[in-house]
Amino acid sequence: MSKDAIFNIVLYAPDIPGNTGSIGRTCIALGARLVLIKPYGFELTEKAVRRAGLDYWKYVEVAEYENWDEFYESESPKDEELFFYTKTAKENHFYGRGYTKGCYLVFGSETKGLPKHIFETFPNRLFCLPMFSEHVRSLNLSNVATAVAYEALRVISY
Repeated sequence: MSKDAIFNIVLYAPDIPGNTGSIGRTCIALGARLVLIKPYGFELTEKAVRRAGLDYWKYVEVAEYENWDEFYESESPKDEELFFYTKTAKENHFYGRGYTKGCYLVFGSETKGLPKHIFETFPNRLFCLPMFSEHVRSLNLSNVATAVAYEALRVISY
């Protein structure tokens, strides 16, 4: 973990390069680190990122891991530092949680969400953003990550 990062935004098996790019931009803006856990639904090469118009990508502090176990072993987060976001969390909204400097805001794949083992291992660390319309199945990942990031910033810094 970077000692300078205010927190870490973790994308578990991201599918859409545009979302990853937008979240990377948010990380730069807030001084956060982007953690990517494979597999990706796209190529993360300099050429691919340039093609997606991400000319700022060189400024993103990125850590990559082959899988969850490698991430968990290498980063060694405490349970209370992990915040998992899923639309299926029951009444566990994301406001005012115990975000601390260096914590991990974890988001699943756009198409599959978080894997089952996360729900089984961390049932009390699952959070959601409220949605009040039955016409919306889910929110865009980059929008959710940005909303959560700014709430974490508010709790940590203000």
